[in-house]
Amino acid sequence: MMNLLTAVVRPHALDATKDALKAAGITGITTTEVKGFGRQGGHTETYRGAEYTVDFLPKIKIEVLLPDDVVDQVVQAIIGAARSDKIGDGKIWVTPVSQIVRIRTGELGIEAI
Repeated sequence: MMNLLTAVVRPHALDATKDALKAAGITGITTTEVKGFGRQGGHTETYRGAEYTVDFLPKIKIEVLLPDDVVDQVVQAIIGAARSDKIGDGKIWVTPVSQIVRIRTGELGIEAI
């Protein structure tokens, strides 16, 4: 079985997370700059004397296709790299994937990862 692991982390944690994924044997990731909020909510800032609320905070979404046998190892690698023990560290979730196709070669399944 194959899985799509999605992690949302703080922007400053991206380099450490990428290095941890490489060390875990991951050869390809996709990242997207996203904004969101959760329990962290937002914060108030002052700009040129005007106070305003920043509701959506910048985050990085990381997506990785994985076979079943490495999911737990990769989750632990991301936690180790991105965790600061403060609210707003992010989330990780794993979704089953029914089919993967490498466009260039037509390879299917695990071979396409």
